[in-house]
Amino acid sequence: MSSSVEPHSHSRFTIVWPHILIALAAFSVLRIALLVRAWPEVSHTVWNGMYIFTLGLFYDLAFISYACIPFVLFLLFLPDKLYHSRVNRYATYLMSLAVFYGLYFSCTAEWLFWEEFGTRFNFISVDYLIYRHEVAQNIYESYPLIPILLVLLLAAVLTFVLIRKPLAGALQAVEPFRRRVGRAVPFFIVPVAAVLLVGQSLRTLSPNNYVNELASNGPYQFVAAFRHNELDYNAFYRQGDDVALSRLLRSRIDPADSQRFDGQVFDIRRRIESAGPPKRLNVILITVESLSAKYVKRFGSPSGDTPFMDGWFQQGLLFTNCFATGTRTTRGLEAITLSLPPTPGRSVVKRPDNAHMFSLGKVLQDNGYDTAFIYGGRGFFDNMNAFFAGNGYRTVDQHDFEAEEVSFKNAWGVADEDLYRKAIQEADRTHGSGQPFFFHIMTTSNHRPYTYPEGKIDIPPGSGREGAVKYTDYALGVFMNLARAKSWYADTLFVLVADHCAGSAGKVGLDQTKYHIPLFFFSPGLVAPGENDRRCSQIDIAPTVLAFLNIDYESHFFGSNLLTTDFRPRALIANYQKLGLLKDDNHLAILSPGKKIELQIEDRLTPLDAASALAQELMAYYQGADYILNHRLNRW
Repeated sequence: MSSSVEPHSHSRFTIVWPHILIALAAFSVLRIALLVRAWPEVSHTVWNGMYIFTLGLFYDLAFISYACIPFVLFLLFLPDKLYHSRVNRYATYLMSLAVFYGLYFSCTAEWLFWEEFGTRFNFISVDYLIYRHEVAQNIYESYPLIPILLVLLLAAVLTFVLIRKPLAGALQAVEPFRRRVGRAVPFFIVPVAAVLLVGQSLRTLSPNNYVNELASNGPYQFVAAFRHNELDYNAFYRQGDDVALSRLLRSRIDPADSQRFDGQVFDIRRRIESAGPPKRLNVILITVESLSAKYVKRFGSPSGDTPFMDGWFQQGLLFTNCFATGTRTTRGLEAITLSLPPTPGRSVVKRPDNAHMFSLGKVLQDNGYDTAFIYGGRGFFDNMNAFFAGNGYRTVDQHDFEAEEVSFKNAWGVADEDLYRKAIQEADRTHGSGQPFFFHIMTTSNHRPYTYPEGKIDIPPGSGREGAVKYTDYALGVFMNLARAKSWYADTLFVLVADHCAGSAGKVGLDQTKYHIPLFFFSPGLVAPGENDRRCSQIDIAPTVLAFLNIDYESHFFGSNLLTTDFRPRALIANYQKLGLLKDDNHLAILSPGKKIELQIEDRLTPLDAASALAQELMAYYQGADYILNHRLNRW
């Protein structure tokens, strides 16, 4: 070190301050950019502006204070000899460059995440980190990744050059340990204060979801989502009397048995007896990735991108008022397979100890069916193979395709045409053995990067969602043409439903328009064409399928047969934290963390009396589902 340097003229902690200020600037620029993007969805009031930028600053400071802790500890305890060494100087420069690169990378990732989901980082981003292969490949195929990374590196280098001089000065600081302790204390006071004062409840003060998200910090939300991917229902949600809610739940699920109560709370078991002899029909249940109702002509789409479905839906029974339970594939699979309401946090599909649960596949397996989950991607993703294998299904995924069976694949799996051909092959094999089959097919093509085989439709691959929807429709038409030529076709019930909608973000607590999906039953000569406008849910699919087949069974399902005269219309919709009950009058009751119960009418949220009939029914469904899962009442 140069002898001309005056002792104490610098502090080691001078290294930290430029990084803090630049991080605050970057987060603020990102917030402004996201606000511009969400401008049509946000009321332009002084209150919203103050809320977004003041609370946003608090979240920014909270995250930065947490991130600074390891660096401050390092600067506090590193001995002078090592601190003034050449190794530490170059290590500091390299770390500074890495911090800026990570900062700009995070901001860019947030922008792209908002573009896709309309929110800051959340549970989805945590899942994406876990399944790096699919996500990394998807990003590579969706964006010009190499140019983006090079631009971020250039920005990081330029930023480092701007602050190199103060860094060099700080690296020459002569600072006794006692003085270092005094200067380090504020760096620890701020994160302690953040732990005590800054929490998730602060970002729920606005009735507009976009405003709350803009007032958040993406990395802070990512860590919060990682820590709280399951929520303790008893700790966070309003509850009612178990016995009273048990009676109410049974009356809603099975009106004919509303008076029965055997003392076991939330025991919804009941015997389902059919009116006629069993029908040994095959069942092919197709869950289409991200097929929002709005893409189909019947529901108002002007694009004409679904010509096959537009015609096909007139040949069978179309449920026009069906809603997905959630915003992720695993939520849809959970609801369809288990007939279970969405519970807080992650889907049951991704939770540990999720085997031997009462499922549609298990009922059909016990009735002699070959039951299979057929997926065009890698079944490891989202724990799908483990879940289905543990609940009465065999699994077929991308690894089971021979090389010659794959004409095209992208980050998420093989093209839908290849998937359907594999399903046809499996159906031929099982039918040849004389066994009926139940196949649950999960598609992948209607997903970013929106790529598919060339020359199939008149929209180039990779052009966007419109092309993916049109190819999805085209591939479905190919499948039905292939099936029509098979001997098992006339004895097969086809069911089509979406796993969730293409987008989930909205202004209000739960935007019901982002949950509206098509549900369609088709069997030539067996299902009369028509439409049913009862409000219903994915949880109603399993009991309705079994009713078509005239199968007797002991049911643990929350859903009901859609074809009965005493069906009670309703839909259960949720995100990771908000749990909703949507009634026929378009009144949406919502349970939220903090034991809140609210009524949402259009874009207005008002408190809802917990003693009201609507609130009691809302609690009955979700408190019952949580109780049944925790007490393992739906196991075999």
